[in-house]
Amino acid sequence: MKKKGFLIDMDGVVYKGSEPIPGAVAFINGLREQGFPFLFLTNNSQRTARDVCYKLRKMGFHVSDEDIFTCAMATARYLVSRKEQGTAYVIGEGGLLTELHNIGYSIVDDHPDYVIIGEGRTIMLESVDKAINMIMGGAKLIATNLDPNCPVGNEKYRAGCGAFVAMLEFATGKQAFSVGKPSPVMMRMARKILGLSTAETIMIGDTMGTDILGAGSMGFTTVLTLSGVTKEEDLDHYGYTPDFIIPSVKSLLDEALFTKVLSKQHEQFSYDDHTMILH
Repeated sequence: MKKKGFLIDMDGVVYKGSEPIPGAVAFINGLREQGFPFLFLTNNSQRTARDVCYKLRKMGFHVSDEDIFTCAMATARYLVSRKEQGTAYVIGEGGLLTELHNIGYSIVDDHPDYVIIGEGRTIMLESVDKAINMIMGGAKLIATNLDPNCPVGNEKYRAGCGAFVAMLEFATGKQAFSVGKPSPVMMRMARKILGLSTAETIMIGDTMGTDILGAGSMGFTTVLTLSGVTKEEDLDHYGYTPDFIIPSVKSLLDEALFTKVLSKQHEQFSYDDHTMILH
């Protein structure tokens, strides 16, 4: 069988809150032991790769900083490919600021090349007003992602990056460019980091509008887990379907199913073995 590798969403796929999803630790550690390359993808720009790695390791996952790829990292790589030593006004937190500093960008309060919007819990109206005037003055609007909201546990949500981006777009009449999932920018970068071809790349995620849409548009094999935000009854709302649908990554501990995913063999399964596969 040809080499295969995995791009894996985190929240709702391998953990919820501070607890791993049953079977997730065994699945991820099994990938490592078997030599399958993998990369965790997240649309959360707040934390650095090191912070994310620390959280995963506390749960028992055998991972390193290099196994994490955030939308903040993707945004920084995109910006430096467009303009080196640029300037940015940032509405966001440490993960995004760190990545921008790592590529040699300066964070400024006036006349920036870019206004960059990321996740944040302390966004102030004063910052939004400044961003509006900068964008109207010619700064380009960049979003780390367009997620409208973010789950915070106990069936509660907070406003996501996309909500603030929509406000700036409406106020300025300018459209943001988003780098995070489902953007092909982040998906292509992640695939190249693993050194995989399109046919060798498998995406595991719990969100139809980001994970599955982005990966499917790139031609990757897509695996939707029902352990996160997407439920079976939600699937009728979309004009596209994943290659595989499973209750959770625990299902992939089944060797027969895992082999079918690797070879992209579609069959119809029942819930009798706690695994559903659709095509």
